[in-house]
Amino acid sequence: MENQAHISEIYDLAVIGGGINGTGIAAEATSRGLSTYLCERDDLANHTSSASSKLIHGGLRYLEHGEWRLVREALSERETLMRKAPHLVRSQRFILPHRPHLRSAWLIRLGLFLYDHLGKRQRLAPSSHLRFDGQGPLQADITQGFEYSDCTVDDSRLVILNAMAAREQGAHIHPRTHCLSAHRSRGLWHLHLERTDGSRYSVRASALVNAAGPWAMEVITDRLGQDSRHSLRLVQGSHLIVPRLHEGQQAYILQHEDRRIVFAIPYQGDFTLIGTTDRDYRQDPADVHISDDEIDYLLGISNSYFKRQLQREDILHSFSGVRPLLADDQGPAANVTRDYHLQLDTDAQGHAPLLSVFGGKLTTYRMLAINTLESLRPWYTGLPESDSASTPLPGGDLSDPRALVEEMLDRYAWLPRCLATRWAWSYGSRAWRLLEGSHDLAGLGEHLGNGLYTREVEYLIEQEWAMTAEDILWRRSKLGLHSPALQANLHGYLRQRMDHRQLMPASK
Repeated sequence: MENQAHISEIYDLAVIGGGINGTGIAAEATSRGLSTYLCERDDLANHTSSASSKLIHGGLRYLEHGEWRLVREALSERETLMRKAPHLVRSQRFILPHRPHLRSAWLIRLGLFLYDHLGKRQRLAPSSHLRFDGQGPLQADITQGFEYSDCTVDDSRLVILNAMAAREQGAHIHPRTHCLSAHRSRGLWHLHLERTDGSRYSVRASALVNAAGPWAMEVITDRLGQDSRHSLRLVQGSHLIVPRLHEGQQAYILQHEDRRIVFAIPYQGDFTLIGTTDRDYRQDPADVHISDDEIDYLLGISNSYFKRQLQREDILHSFSGVRPLLADDQGPAANVTRDYHLQLDTDAQGHAPLLSVFGGKLTTYRMLAINTLESLRPWYTGLPESDSASTPLPGGDLSDPRALVEEMLDRYAWLPRCLATRWAWSYGSRAWRLLEGSHDLAGLGEHLGNGLYTREVEYLIEQEWAMTAEDILWRRSKLGLHSPALQANLHGYLRQRMDHRQLMPASK
C-alpha cells in the first residue's frame, strides 16, 4: 500500500482506544447492530487496563466517600460479569484485619452490611466477623477481623474478550493503528490513521467515541482540535508481585495510617499481588514506572500486617498504570471519584457527535458502554435496547470451568491437568479449539516452556491480535512470571516464524 491516505467505508461509530472502555463500547455497539470501527495505537489493553488490581468489586472504601450509586452499580455488575465470563471472573474471600485506631468495628460492620445489601448478591457469601488465635499469617497482635466477598479477574483478557465479541458481531478492530487526526465534514467524522508499517488510510463515521484513557485530553486538543469542558487528573497506581505470603486462598485488605487500603491477593498460584498506590502523575502515561517511595509504601504496609517480612530482594515483578480520573477534586488522589463522566459535543448543525470518556473503573465498563450508546441514541434510528447482560463473552458459555477441566481430561487423557486448568480458566469453552485434531502432546506443537505450546501461540496470533512475546506472556497470559527461559524461547519462535513468512513466495 502506498504511504498515503485514501477514503474507505462509512461506519456508524468509530472508537479511539483499545482498553476496557473502548472495547466494551465496541462490543455494546455491535450487539445493537451498529457498524463499528476501533483503533488502538498500541496493543489492546497495553496500558491502564492491564495494570489494575485484577478485581471485579463494588469498592468497599467508596462507601466512606458517599458514592452510593457507584457502589450499587458496581455490585450489580459484579454479578453480571460472573455470568458473562465465569472463566475469568472468580469469587474471592477478603479478610480485613481490624486495627481499632484506624476504623471502629461498628463502622466496618455497617459498611459490610451495606456492601452485602446494596446490590443483588446472589452468588457470593455474606460478610462475617472473625477472631484470630495468633497462629495464622497475620501479626500476633491482630486478634479480630472481618471477611467479605468480591471477585478477581484477568483484566487484560477481559479487554481481549470484549474485542473478540465486537469482532464476531462485525466490528473492525485495529490495534497498532494510530489516529493521527480527525475532523468533521458534511456531518461525518473523517479519521486519518497510520499503521506501524507507516501505511496510512482514512475512515468515516457518523459518530466518534474518544476512549483513549490517559490520552483522552490529548485526543481532544491535539488530534481533534477541540476544546473540552472537563479535564483529567492522572493518578498513578503501582503493584508488587512477591512470593506467596500465606497458605490458603483468602486475600487481605489492609488499612493504612493514611486511611487508604492496600490489597494482598493470591496471584497465579505461586505469588501474592500487593497494591495499589495513589499519587498524581504528570509525565508520559506510556512511561510510568513504580517509584522507590511506592515500593517502600507497599512493603511497609505488608510488613505491618504479616509475620513474613518482605525485603526489596523479594520483589519478583512490579507494574504501574495511570488512571484517567475526572478532575473534580483538588484533595488527595485517593479521594478522587472512580465514577465516569461522558462529555457529548456536536457540530453547529447537531451532527457528527463526539463523546469523550472521563474516568471509570474496570467493574463498571459495561454500564459505561450502555450509557454511551444511550447518549448517542438520538443519532441512531431504531437503536434496540441492550441485551449484553445476558450474552456470554467468548468462551463464557459454560457453567463451571472446573467441570470443563474434568471433561477435557476425560476426552484427552494425555493432557496435563495443569495445562487443562490454565486453558479452562483462560479460554473457557474456546479451549476446545486448542485441542482440535490433536491426539497427543506432540499435536500441540513445540513446547516452549511452562506449558506454552506453539498451537496456543498460533491461536493467540490468529484469534487475539497477539504479535510480540510481551503480548503473549503478559497480556494474553501471565506466563512471563514463571520462567525467564520461556521468553527467550518464544522470542526465537516468533523470529523464526517471521523469517519463514518473509521467505514465502507472494500469493498470486
